[in-house]
Amino acid sequence: MTIRIETLEFETILGILDHERTTPQRICVDTEITYSYSPENFLDYAKVSNRIVSIMTMKKFYLIEEALESLFSLLKKDFPQIETIKISICKPDILPNCRVCVEDFRSFL
Repeated sequence: MTIRIETLEFETILGILDHERTTPQRICVDTEITYSYSPENFLDYAKVSNRIVSIMTMKKFYLIEEALESLFSLLKKDFPQIETIKISICKPDILPNCRVCVEDFRSFL
């Protein structure tokens, strides 16, 4: 089974520039998670979404890459049924003419 959470949007501190450390900016997260479904083993997408926002807003990461590493680790810990996960974190407003995104994938199989 695959769950996709697309364009999860919120504001948080993320970045290394001085203004990024003091002023929250808009972040967009896309996530794709696979797991073996059964009625007793399902993923609550609302809980996964809320956990992503919670991790990102509490940790105030310097680098998108650090945020990705933390998300992989903590989501797997909180939702052990995850088999694979792909996450993309975008900063849509950091440059005037594009969205900047970093994406990575993990398999726990």
